[in-house]
Amino acid sequence: MAAPSEAPVTRQVSGHAAPAPVPSGPASWQPLAAAVAELPVLDASGRPVLFGELFRERRAIVVFVRHFLCYICKEYVEDLAKIPKSFLQEANVTLIVIGQSSYHHIEPFCKLTGYSHEIYVDPEREIYKRLGMKRGEEIASSGQSPHVKSNILSGSIRSLWRAVTGPLFDFQGDPAQQGGTLILGPGNNIHFIHHDRNRLDHKPINSVLQLVGVQHVDFTSRPSVIHV
Repeated sequence: MAAPSEAPVTRQVSGHAAPAPVPSGPASWQPLAAAVAELPVLDASGRPVLFGELFRERRAIVVFVRHFLCYICKEYVEDLAKIPKSFLQEANVTLIVIGQSSYHHIEPFCKLTGYSHEIYVDPEREIYKRLGMKRGEEIASSGQSPHVKSNILSGSIRSLWRAVTGPLFDFQGDPAQQGGTLILGPGNNIHFIHHDRNRLDHKPINSVLQLVGVQHVDFTSRPSVIHV
């Protein structure tokens, strides 16, 4: 499948205004991209990598998750893991997940979710802050997510169990932090920003793939909800 042109997708998507003073259009997003490009993230071995290096040469879908114990984030990343690498390669696009835990949690989270694309952490949440990612939950209807399999009871129980049985007992990030999705690159270009208003407000994956010309993925080959 041919990759689309590199023209920016000039839209800011969030049902409401951004929760922090982030520039409102593509012309003013470039200085923001340049600023966050110089900030470090850590890989699974704790090695620092400049954020901008992740999208310097090609476009990247960058998904910031709330924290690694969040069952909704876990199930969303489980679906990200189902995206074939060949689909991304055809469109010359990289898929990246950013968390905000210690780097020690990256490998266990990948084993848990089956995720094998790129993943890093921003433990001090500096990039989250610069990009205007929200803290706290905004009461807003986000609709039924196609990626959430558990109900709140079963999901919360599993998250608590992972917390108390893990090798490092912590929240694996600030539990009040919300995430978001961006399309960046090549270079210091931001084409698309979505700030999550609450834990259920992530962008449907296929709608993001469509923006960068990646083939749709069938995520329906499993039950939509698991009850206890």
